[in-house]
Amino acid sequence: MRHRKAGKHLGRNPAHRRAMLRNIVTSLFKYEQIETTDAKAKALRPIAEKMITLAKRGDLHARRQALAYIQDKQVTHRLFDELRDRFMDRQGGYVRIVKKGIRKGDGAPVSIVQLVGSEEPKKRKSKKKAEPKPEASKKEEVQEKEMASQEKSEKEEAKGED
Repeated sequence: MRHRKAGKHLGRNPAHRRAMLRNIVTSLFKYEQIETTDAKAKALRPIAEKMITLAKRGDLHARRQALAYIQDKQVTHRLFDELRDRFMDRQGGYVRIVKKGIRKGDGAPVSIVQLVGSEEPKKRKSKKKAEPKPEASKKEEVQEKEMASQEKSEKEEAKGED
């Protein structure tokens, strides 16, 4: 029985698990959106949210704590300078996990992990048909080709009569 065994092991020993999570957190803040398995995404969320909370605090001790975990110094500076402002008004819920589906190779459930606010606003599609003109231009092109072929055949007939 697994009584009193908290946390997900993710099929790795503790050192490998910690290194992997550090890499994933660094990639998340670098690219603002990553694709990983559901289990790794669920293990990643509390760590990423803690790093954002440290960035919101913004003091020297918090910066040093984040530098100790995030592997790229430039990513940490970006977190404390740019990303911090995006989350100052939020009281948590900085990371979104979206289920993507099943990975083809091994059947593992895959998710997209993204920082809230990193997605661009989607353009709404109108219900009307967009640009019926290209269809008309295709018809015109076909008609022009037919006219050109008829003119050629008429010229050939005229040459044949002479």
